[in-house]
Amino acid sequence: MPNKSVICTLFEGNYHYGVAALVNSLQNKGFKGDIYAGYKGILSNWSRLAISNYDINWKDAKTIKISEEINIHFIPVDTKYHLTNYKPFFLLDVLKITTISVDGIFYFDPDIVIKCEWLFFERWISHGVALVHEIISNDMPFNHPIRKGWEELIFKTGGQIYNKIDSYINAGFFGLQIQNINFLYNFSKFIEFAVNENNSDLTKIDFTSRVDLFFAKDQDALNIAAMCSDVKLSEMGPEAMDFLYGGFTMSHAVGSPKPWNKNFILSSFYGKSPTLADKEFWKNVQLPIKIYSSYYYKLKTISIKISTLIGRFYKKY
Repeated sequence: MPNKSVICTLFEGNYHYGVAALVNSLQNKGFKGDIYAGYKGILSNWSRLAISNYDINWKDAKTIKISEEINIHFIPVDTKYHLTNYKPFFLLDVLKITTISVDGIFYFDPDIVIKCEWLFFERWISHGVALVHEIISNDMPFNHPIRKGWEELIFKTGGQIYNKIDSYINAGFFGLQIQNINFLYNFSKFIEFAVNENNSDLTKIDFTSRVDLFFAKDQDALNIAAMCSDVKLSEMGPEAMDFLYGGFTMSHAVGSPKPWNKNFILSSFYGKSPTLADKEFWKNVQLPIKIYSSYYYKLKTISIKISTLIGRFYKKY
C-alpha cells in the first residue's frame, strides 16, 4: 500500500494564486490525498466554491473536491502570529483533526510548485526529515558562531545535539513521517522561545541583524529543531528549490514581486529576466484549477518568452 500523506500550506491575500498553482502541480505530478490550506482574511473567487465541510473538526472549515483523488480543506486560522511563524503549530493542529490514518505530513509555502513525481517526496521522507538548503548563508558549518549560539540555547532548554548540520536550511518546505513528529514539537518550542526569551515580534515577517540568534524567526527555529531533534535528516541543496540551476524537485518563488504580480516585459528592461520559479508557476495555472482566462494566460506566456529573449542581450549586474 502507498504511504498516506497530507499536505499543508498557509496563505493570505493574493497568495491564493500560489496555492492554486501548488495544488495544480501536485495533481499533475500524481499526489492523491488531502491538502490543508490555512488562511487569514477571505477566500478568493476560485476558492469560494468550497462548501462547508461536515467531517473536519474545525470551525468554518470548507472543502473543494478538485478531483476524485484530491480534496482541499480551507482552514480559517486565528492567530496573532504572522503565518510564516505559525507553520509547526498548524501542522500539529492538522494532525489532530485528520479523519484518516496519516503516515507523513508536508509543508509547502504558497509560492512553491513541485516539478517531479510525487512518489519521490514519499521516498524522500522515508530517509529522514526532508529539508532543503538556503542559498543565502548556505555554508553554515556546525562550528559556525551562530550555530554555536543555537547550541547554547538548546542546552539551556535541557536539550542536546543529535545532528551536526553544515548548511543553513530554508523553512519554505519540510516533510516528515509521523514517527519523526518530535521535529515539529521542537520547531514550535523554539518559535515560542523566540517570543518568550528573545522578545521577538512574531506578528510580522521582518529581519533583524544576522548577529541575532532569531534573525529569521521561523527559519532559525527550524534550523535549531533540526539540530536538537532525535530524528534522521535527509537534506538537498539549494537547487532543490531552483535557487540554482540543475534542480528537479521544486521551484520556490522567493522575493518580490511574486510570479502572479510580475510585469515581465517591464522587469526585463530593468535587466531582470524571468526566473525558473516564474516559468514554473505559469506552467501550473490552468489545470485542474483554472486561475486565469485562456486569453490572459496566453498573453503572460508570450510576455515571458519576449522578456527571456530580451534578457539574453540585456542584464543588470
